[in-house]
Amino acid sequence: MAAFLDSVPISGIIRIRDMMYSVDKPFRLDQGDVSFDAPPSVKDAMLKAVHDNRTHYLPTNGVPRLLELLAEKLRRKNLLPVTGPEELMVTTGGIHAQYLACQALLEPGDEVLVPDPCWPPTASIVMTSHGVPVPYTLYADRAWQPDVAEIESKITSRTKAIVVCTPSNPTGGVITRADLEGIAALAIKHNLWVLADEAYEDFQWEGEHFSIGSLPGMYERTIALHTFSKTYAMTGLRLGYLAIKDKTIRMRAHKVLLYTASNISSIVQFAGIGALEGPQDYVDEFRKELFARRQIFHDGIEANAKGILTSHLPAGAFYNFVQINPEWKSPLESEHTSLSWAMTEYMIKAGRVGCIPGADFGARGEGYVRLCYARDREELRGALESIGEILNR
Repeated sequence: MAAFLDSVPISGIIRIRDMMYSVDKPFRLDQGDVSFDAPPSVKDAMLKAVHDNRTHYLPTNGVPRLLELLAEKLRRKNLLPVTGPEELMVTTGGIHAQYLACQALLEPGDEVLVPDPCWPPTASIVMTSHGVPVPYTLYADRAWQPDVAEIESKITSRTKAIVVCTPSNPTGGVITRADLEGIAALAIKHNLWVLADEAYEDFQWEGEHFSIGSLPGMYERTIALHTFSKTYAMTGLRLGYLAIKDKTIRMRAHKVLLYTASNISSIVQFAGIGALEGPQDYVDEFRKELFARRQIFHDGIEANAKGILTSHLPAGAFYNFVQINPEWKSPLESEHTSLSWAMTEYMIKAGRVGCIPGADFGARGEGYVRLCYARDREELRGALESIGEILNR
């Protein structure tokens, strides 16, 4: 690929992550990371794997026991008609799962419909696979829902797939079952694939999470993308997985997995086994606390930044996609013409508050900033106080 990679952008999330390391006593609301520690079942499984010398090569697709547990989870929880563990493979986090899926699926010039706003690596991964990301709108005034008719209007003879991310990063929006059924009907009608990003499946605050691959006729044309990162507070361990029914596409993904990782870290895979076999009450505790922080953060924005920032309670995930008053002017001299970048720069430099400019998530994100409320309550309150201080000077 070489010089071709020069045309693939680097997410602003990475640039800001690097910037935050130079900030003294920062409030790390920029990262999509939870403040919780991984459950004891995860850590105990890792330690046992070390003591049992589980430090050698493994099957490329994953430890058989882990694949069995994942197949059972997808059948029980996501209602996917998974035939067996052979349809799954584990990856180095959700981002690696997306990479495998796009490399295995796309031919040069294939178009992929991508939500706008959307997690930045999604479009970039399409580009690294020589595909063309084509945005479809998520509407702020509809709680960040898509318009299925508009999605269909974007379909051309070159369209290969539709990306569906629910709950959404960065908006926290949740796609209704009716809209998922509409998207599924489009996929069947136009013979398209669906890339179903379900990283935040356990953090949906309104209604029950629903997997598009469970609809009739959809599993065979859906690549289900999942991760342990959020549910089990394992972001740094990098463990994800995907399910592919189609044998040809699955074998291509298997080759990409082989040539990018050989196999995923043995110790981390046993941590995944520990997560799935262990008590699930930790996940329930995480959910309850995040639900409470959602309200704390929403109320704090309304109290500390009223008139400048506007919060809307997100339906899922753990981000607040906060709207900026278009009349606001940054007190700092800035080279940025983007309102969301100007606010991000001001938040970081003047308030030590990490955030991500909405423009980094697509054209529809301009005028917003993404703040993560999964940090502990003390950090959230400190960030909210700092926001109030710098915006009300």
